[in-house]
Amino acid sequence: MHRIETLLVRVNRLLVALALAAVFVIVFVNVVLRYGFGSSLAWAEETARFLMIFGTFAGAGLALRQGGLVAIDMLLERLPYLLRRLVRWAGALAMGGFMALLVWYGIAFVDFGWNKETMATQISRGIPYMAIPIGAAFFLAHLFFFARRYVDGAFEGSEEAEGPAPEEGEAR
Repeated sequence: MHRIETLLVRVNRLLVALALAAVFVIVFVNVVLRYGFGSSLAWAEETARFLMIFGTFAGAGLALRQGGLVAIDMLLERLPYLLRRLVRWAGALAMGGFMALLVWYGIAFVDFGWNKETMATQISRGIPYMAIPIGAAFFLAHLFFFARRYVDGAFEGSEEAEGPAPEEGEAR
């Protein structure tokens, strides 16, 4: 299982890096063309937008692992250890349920847009819409492997390998 998880993280990081690198190259070249030569690529803005959206959706699971998702945990941190874990498990289940719905409805959205074309690139709208179910599926896979560490608060790159210590007199 550890090898599969490691492969998932590597593939996900590579996809996000490639998408964002492509955005950088496309925007840079288009700016040089526009301000240096007075013309631009008609497809550049649309393609960069689609790639940025894909990078965002695909990177959400990686952000989960790093503890980079937006959270207000001031009250959560004041709860007793066991109740805090219960609330975090409920949060993990809610995220999983939401992402499962996003995969389901994202596939329907891809199907809905498949017969329509984008304005500049003239490709099927279903292609950029695939960012939604693909990104949500990556998130679900990360959550599957990382849920226990998420509940423990042991984010990658953090100092807490085993999660927060129980308060005095509480069992782990």
